[in-house]
Amino acid sequence: MRIALIGSRWFGAEMFQILHARGHDLHVVAPDPEDRLAKAAEAAGVPLVCHAGRKRVTHDDLPGEFDVVLAAYSHAFIPLDKARIASLGYHPSLLPRWRGIASIEWTVKAGDPIAGGSVYHLTDEMDAGGIAAQDWCFVLPGEDDASLWRRELAPMGIRLLTQVIDEIAETGTCKATPQDPRFVTLAPRIKDETPAA
Repeated sequence: MRIALIGSRWFGAEMFQILHARGHDLHVVAPDPEDRLAKAAEAAGVPLVCHAGRKRVTHDDLPGEFDVVLAAYSHAFIPLDKARIASLGYHPSLLPRWRGIASIEWTVKAGDPIAGGSVYHLTDEMDAGGIAAQDWCFVLPGEDDASLWRRELAPMGIRLLTQVIDEIAETGTCKATPQDPRFVTLAPRIKDETPAA
């Protein structure tokens, strides 16, 4: 399949290695040339665009049409009309719970005993698209957001995204179970609560 991979850091680079090893035709969009995803794409000779931290990925960044547009640790706005089958992202929560940029922080702050991850269809509304895959995990007592991400939610995201891409490659379709609006909670950015020195 032709896949546009828009992402960054370890998470984006891990997804790149998996998709590249599976033989997909990749086009990568990363924030800057020093990012791990950008370096992986460059080393493999895969087409790469760096958006220099812009908050919006443009149509020019994504030449042609793709079977799938995949966001893998990207907070940029992405054109929704470039994918023939699906535009997908991974959100580290059990959507529709904790929609927003600070989902893991709010999971911990609220004392949720269970966390999870969701592969969902990108829409104009933040984190609101249909669910393609989900899984859950327990939150350890006293665990912080960074530990929960490293221990469970990042590896879960890689696994779920890989599972969904494999299913699309096999069937040519992608499941989209609507989110139940009765259970929506929001996870806005948490301001730094450290007192000034």
